[in-house]
Amino acid sequence: MTTQPPLPESAITQEPAPAVADGNAGERVYIASQWRLMWWKFCDHRLALVSLFALITLYLVAVFCEFFSPSDPRKRCAELSYCPPQSIHVFHQGGLRRPFVYPLIQHFSEETGKLAYSEDSSRPLPVRLFAAGDTYKIWGLLPARRHLIALDNGERLYLMGADRLGRDVFSRIVTGSRISLSVGLVGVFLSLVMGTLIGGVSGYLGGMVDTIIQRFIEILMSFPSIPLWLALSAAMPATWSQVRVYFCMTVILACINWTGLARVVRGKILALREEDYVMAAKVAGVKEFSILVRHLIPGFASHLIVTVTLAVPGMILAETSLSFLRLGLRPPTISWGVLLQDAMNLRAINLYPWLLWPGAFVIVTVLLFNFMGDGLRDAADPYSH
Repeated sequence: MTTQPPLPESAITQEPAPAVADGNAGERVYIASQWRLMWWKFCDHRLALVSLFALITLYLVAVFCEFFSPSDPRKRCAELSYCPPQSIHVFHQGGLRRPFVYPLIQHFSEETGKLAYSEDSSRPLPVRLFAAGDTYKIWGLLPARRHLIALDNGERLYLMGADRLGRDVFSRIVTGSRISLSVGLVGVFLSLVMGTLIGGVSGYLGGMVDTIIQRFIEILMSFPSIPLWLALSAAMPATWSQVRVYFCMTVILACINWTGLARVVRGKILALREEDYVMAAKVAGVKEFSILVRHLIPGFASHLIVTVTLAVPGMILAETSLSFLRLGLRPPTISWGVLLQDAMNLRAINLYPWLLWPGAFVIVTVLLFNFMGDGLRDAADPYSH
């Protein structure tokens, strides 16, 4: 009878490394909090993660828009009316140089019968970082004149062309992002507060209170949006300042858009109000409002975050649409919707297509919010595969 040779001592005492690593990873998942699990799941969604950092960049630019604007967005230059975008060059007379642009010269084209522009290749203008340019005040408080990029000697830089009055389109887009992006956040915050409280009370109390609230929500949702916006816009006096109009538009958008969130909150409350921890809180004598705010709403906070994230682009599109139709903000206020008013006719789009750049920024911002919302929706259930 043959016997197996004895195993080496190293093979007996050595433990497999992958099992230990897997055990540590499993223990790490078991002891992690719900929010940490959501963050890990969100990081696995690469497109959502990139969208998050892109949106953070956009909001940082909006906060410090004066610094990121190459020039004063309200400064006019009649000699450069409808100036096309300037090209950035790095080669001049066969040599490599720092990025620069050529100044544009306006002339009359006999072929087209309209004003045209040509580059003066004999005078390159270097594009400098943190250069001194038009003076401004950060948030209307701190005077400064340094810009992220600018030209020397007061020359104008038109990265995305100029409008009818010779104002820099890129600087106006950067400045308009402050209003267009903040409308979404402020409006959604107001909608979140109203929808969460009203929907929570409706779902938790039930009975006659639930019936009255739901019928009221149905009445609000039955109003057609465009006529309602027309009526509310006409109700705002023409003598109001733009700050007051902006605040009023934000409140109006919030008052219209809270109904959908209230329905979502009501459904979640109905599903959670019979749970054991809620009944235990009632037996312990906890007040009704405290149960709603401290026990029920945190139970579906992740779903609220997803809903709010997907509601922000709707607010941005609403403000852009109202301002584009001249029902919301009006010049001289600068927002993406106001800037799109210059591209309302086919002639402007055909001859000056760069006036559509604000629309591109709206589209990109909405897509970024939707991509991030998809990642948050997957991360809201971190145990799913």
